[in-house]
Amino acid sequence: MKINPVILRKFGLGTAGFVMLILLLLFVFRDALLHKAVTHIQHKFKDEYQCELKLKNIQFSGLTTVKISQLTLVPQAADTLLSIDQLKAKISVWKLFLAQIQLDELKAQHGFVQLVKNKNGRNFDTFLSKKESRTTDEKTNYAKVVNRLLSKVLQLVPTDMGLKNLSLRLDDMGKKTQLDLQTLSLKNEQFAAAIQVHTTTFNQRWRIAGTANPRDRQTDLRFFNQDTGKIKVPYLDERYALQASFDSIRLRVDRIDMSLGELHIDGMSAISNLTINHPKIASKDVVIQQAKFDFKFLFGKRFISVDSSSTVQLNKIKIKPYLCYTNDDEKIYALKIAIPQTKAQDFIESLPKGLFTHFDGMKATGNFDYSLRFEYHSKNLRDLIFDSQLHKDQLKITQYGQANLAKLNGEFEYRALIKNQRQRPIFVGTANPNYVPLIDLSPYLQKAVLTTEDPSFFSHRGFITEAFKQSIAKNIRTKKFSRGGSTISMQLIKNAFLTREKTLSRKLEEILLVYLLENNRIVSKSRMLEVYFNIIEWGPDVYGIGEAAQYYFQKHPRDLTLNECLFLANVIPSPKKFMYQFDREGNLKSFAQRRDNQLIRLMLRRKLITAEDTLVNPLMKITGPAQFSIKKDSLTTPVIDSTAVEDFEF
Repeated sequence: MKINPVILRKFGLGTAGFVMLILLLLFVFRDALLHKAVTHIQHKFKDEYQCELKLKNIQFSGLTTVKISQLTLVPQAADTLLSIDQLKAKISVWKLFLAQIQLDELKAQHGFVQLVKNKNGRNFDTFLSKKESRTTDEKTNYAKVVNRLLSKVLQLVPTDMGLKNLSLRLDDMGKKTQLDLQTLSLKNEQFAAAIQVHTTTFNQRWRIAGTANPRDRQTDLRFFNQDTGKIKVPYLDERYALQASFDSIRLRVDRIDMSLGELHIDGMSAISNLTINHPKIASKDVVIQQAKFDFKFLFGKRFISVDSSSTVQLNKIKIKPYLCYTNDDEKIYALKIAIPQTKAQDFIESLPKGLFTHFDGMKATGNFDYSLRFEYHSKNLRDLIFDSQLHKDQLKITQYGQANLAKLNGEFEYRALIKNQRQRPIFVGTANPNYVPLIDLSPYLQKAVLTTEDPSFFSHRGFITEAFKQSIAKNIRTKKFSRGGSTISMQLIKNAFLTREKTLSRKLEEILLVYLLENNRIVSKSRMLEVYFNIIEWGPDVYGIGEAAQYYFQKHPRDLTLNECLFLANVIPSPKKFMYQFDREGNLKSFAQRRDNQLIRLMLRRKLITAEDTLVNPLMKITGPAQFSIKKDSLTTPVIDSTAVEDFEF
């Protein structure tokens, strides 16, 4: 509202007098403004969140300080969410005209925030559900939504704060964690807090120190353990069997700014000696000594992204990430990763301890750079982009670690590891009477196995990009890991050097070892295939093609027929379940016959066999010791292998 200076002079008021008048009006009507704002907030909680906000007493003390006693927030038919005995806050009176509350100072003691999940539900669900009704054509403006949320939160963070004896209580179906905030202070932008942590598995004291300025939207905080040892992360151990700890964390926010319709959040986070233990990650502790993330988050009208100017520093490795989620006419997920030119030895030494145990002790010279691009379009899976590029500069392995890839060139002893139990030793070499050189195999067997497992084995460098794309597309479509993209090279590495455990560690090691094997000319393709045929499992405690030919057909591998080779090729994915393909009389069931016929048609189309090969093709019959497993288990409900014939089509 613009006031004419002439009017002010007419009533004998100057600028100073006008300000005093406004302050006088604020003082006179402050209680009415306060109660109006509180009533507005109470109605908002009741109407939008089905919660009752109760205040036993609220009154002004001085011009802008409000005292509140016994504040509670109780969701309908649920446990109390918030309770504070005593609270004193200095508020911005100007904001009261807008029915808003901005805290400039806050003192509180004796209270709790309680998050409960039990058989009746969760007491905070009402704050997670959407309250705004939108038509199906409307899209979320992520920049406005996040900026509005941050603005509301930061308005409630005062520039002067003192808290005592407040708790955060978590109760997840009886799994309880309590964080007792003993003291917290914010004065002249200096922040300090002391926290006592109680769980059913441990107790600790934490300390947070640094600077914070909620009005300028900036902060720089460090997180320490007040006692000796690492900070343990609560709740995750009981809820997800995830053990996590670290020495310290730093979080710095430099900028939160809305500009030209886009919200920018810039800052840095760092963690030291992060230790993680989970059976799905690795069989031992995984330790990241130093990690730093210089982040630039960007929120737009239809997208959320981590800008490509962000940087991840993992020990000595520098990574430039780009992630973007777009929700417009279709959902698009994009990922780009770039590792600038890096010393190979720095890369090896920077790998997280416990995640790449087979690389311990490895030495390398030279440099490399790497780039990855991934893009997924929700409306057309065929537009999926997966491109991985690595460029070497005099890269050379001078010393192998625990996984000595060069051993594949000579004779060695192999022992499969199943459920952490070493199986009987298999000698890979001519001293083993069951060892079969590649040249002594039936040509049908090699062609059938390559068709089902890896048709482009002799031309690729360990990985088939198109197979990876098909695998990713199918996993996204089915919302589960229903298909992999393993090549024979990957299977060989997994069998010869790694365990069969389904962990992130094993998969990452497999990828890196395959790349080294295939791109450094360590072992020839023919030798890799020969070792593969002689070590993989073909049945229960049946290792190598020599044992397999005897177990099923009492033959030498060179004498196997086409139908027998088709059967053996289809045994590889699930060797312990071969018997479910047969009926009581020992004949292949209809689904297995259809699968073999489709495989024959595929091999004919690729000119791996001729029509004459199929004419001289006697009926397959199990004659070896395997026939007793068939008779024993023939009445069991058949288990059809998940590797369908469509997986042949790479």
